[in-house]
Amino acid sequence: MPAISVLDSIIHYEERGVGTPLVFLHGNPTTSYLWRNIMPAIDGQFHCYAPDLIGMGQSGSSSSGYGFSAHACYLDAWLKTLNLQDIILVGHDWGAALAFDWASRHPGHVKGVIFMEAVLKPMAWQSLPPPVAERFKALRTPPGEKIVLEDHDFIEKTLRATVLSTLSDKDIQAYTAPYTTPESRRPLLEWARAMPFDGEPAEVLKHIQCFNQWLANSEETPKLLLSFEDATGSLAINQEAVAWCRQHIANLTITPCGPAKHNAPEDRPEEIAAAINHWLNGYKSL
Repeated sequence: MPAISVLDSIIHYEERGVGTPLVFLHGNPTTSYLWRNIMPAIDGQFHCYAPDLIGMGQSGSSSSGYGFSAHACYLDAWLKTLNLQDIILVGHDWGAALAFDWASRHPGHVKGVIFMEAVLKPMAWQSLPPPVAERFKALRTPPGEKIVLEDHDFIEKTLRATVLSTLSDKDIQAYTAPYTTPESRRPLLEWARAMPFDGEPAEVLKHIQCFNQWLANSEETPKLLLSFEDATGSLAINQEAVAWCRQHIANLTITPCGPAKHNAPEDRPEEIAAAINHWLNGYKSL
């Protein structure tokens, strides 16, 4: 797995293939391992990259914290260091939000955006089922911090709850291995606290408002939403959110990929890869 110096740290990443850069961005609490069954199935004319976000996976730690702006800064620097331009971004969860953010700030260098189960827009606490709202609120308190930083089972519990299929012991080990100390789990806590509810955190809201404007007006940039059947009520992009995307995102194609939970690349890797290939082949200019 290659690694390069980025700012004051190191970013590790997977890569394969040659051609147009296709950059896969994971979310929380996953790593580039999320894409292991998808990248090998992408058509050969693309050079696939999948970084571990700063502080996650095998990447180094950040001296600037792990807020959205810090993640965006390290991603910017990593892409610049590799001299990646005219790229296609693929994002899941917070990785999709980072993809939208980068594209909105570099409109001349993005050829397309593919996303699934994205952190997409501001939300209200009252829009969540009460147990879910209470869980996210708890994570913003000192006891919630203790749960994430000191509970060794936090990642495993979260992953198993957000995957429809069964993760093997090998998969769980791959996801949990980087987080052996309380401080190593801080990026996971900061991502959980960054969820945009009722205007907070203001930093995240500002980024989302900017990329929402870009999503609505960037007719020149094709976008693909991979949607899933929500059999358990656990999807971030349910049918209501799909309808919002259809109304508020310019030049959007929507491709259903079957039943899944939030960490859909674990449930539907073959369908996701096939949908990406089909869409890419439809845009010969990409």
